[in-house]
Amino acid sequence: MNSKTLAKIGKYTLLVVVLLVFVRGCFLTNVEAGKIGVRYNNALGLLEEDLKPGWHLEILGLQRIWRLPSNYLFLSYTGRNTLSIRTKDNNTVNLDVSVPYHIIPGKAYAVMDAGNHLDAGSGAYRFERFANDTTISVLREYLAQLRSQDFYNTDRRLEVAKRTLKKLNRKLKPLNLQASMILIRAAYFRPAYERQLSQIQLNEQQKLLDGAKRKVAKHQQKLDNYNQQTNAQVSARQQDWTRRIANLDRAYQVGYVETGEDRAPGAARRMLKSLAKDKREEMDKTASTTFSMPLDKVNDAHLLGIKNIQAETTEYRERVKAAAEGVSARLAAEGNARVAKVKGNYETKLNALLNSAGGRAYVAYKAANNIRFADTLVFQSSEGIPSILRLRDFARRFMGR
Repeated sequence: MNSKTLAKIGKYTLLVVVLLVFVRGCFLTNVEAGKIGVRYNNALGLLEEDLKPGWHLEILGLQRIWRLPSNYLFLSYTGRNTLSIRTKDNNTVNLDVSVPYHIIPGKAYAVMDAGNHLDAGSGAYRFERFANDTTISVLREYLAQLRSQDFYNTDRRLEVAKRTLKKLNRKLKPLNLQASMILIRAAYFRPAYERQLSQIQLNEQQKLLDGAKRKVAKHQQKLDNYNQQTNAQVSARQQDWTRRIANLDRAYQVGYVETGEDRAPGAARRMLKSLAKDKREEMDKTASTTFSMPLDKVNDAHLLGIKNIQAETTEYRERVKAAAEGVSARLAAEGNARVAKVKGNYETKLNALLNSAGGRAYVAYKAANNIRFADTLVFQSSEGIPSILRLRDFARRFMGR
């Protein structure tokens, strides 16, 4: 690509850029975000249509697009600019109020048609001044329905604010404006009345507290009554169960047979066997009711009771034990006598055997086995013969001869 071609391309590019700048400056304009465009034609007049943000046709010298805000605007009465209102009870209150409002969608051209799009000074539109005057008038008229203490009553304050908002929107509608809400952020009274109002609020709170205490006392009384009734029922049930347990214990321990003065073991069983049939049936029914068991399951053990059966068992054990001990003593004595007799016979026969020649020889043998002679023999006998050499004499002496 030569220099001539590059020069042509550069010229054409510059021509296109100049053309675009010309078209942008003479035929196009941009409506920014947060704005509403309204086109006015010098020949045809106002276009009854709102232009959304973006690029729009605007022929220089023939048309002009005015821009109005599409976002919320705020009327704020705060600080030194608080709204002073006289209440229903003839008291002065300063209110910290904010009112957000906006142009009704699709009605920006009507605002311009009424001439309210013009600057009213201080950089504000004329419709802002009208909205401010209308809002102040409506707020002073309708918020004056509140009494001093109503400003601290949220429900009452919101109710009046809601009605005031409806009235305000009816007033703003001819201006093609609409408020979204009325925000009462704070209320300031004279210091003396503030103290008085604080006392009134304290009294109201105390009244609510007293009412709550009464409700608590009422419910506490119900709870106490319920607890007392419950405790009474528990006591009655405990007494009933104590009585039933006592009856069961008596029935298990003593039984139903009355022996009178006869306390001997086995008296209850003897008396039970001697009862008439109708008395026995009546006793069986009573035991069946007490033990909560079928009538056919009741037997003598249920009627006699544990104590009577234990007494019979103890008496039987002691009686059998005494008889067994007597038999044991007699048999032991007989055995000892027989053992003594056998021992006597044994000793008699043993003595007879030991008294015989063989027995004496056996005794001499046992005795000789225990003799110990000196290791050295000496001849000190009068006969001149050592004793150890005279064995026959020793044997005869051992045998008692």
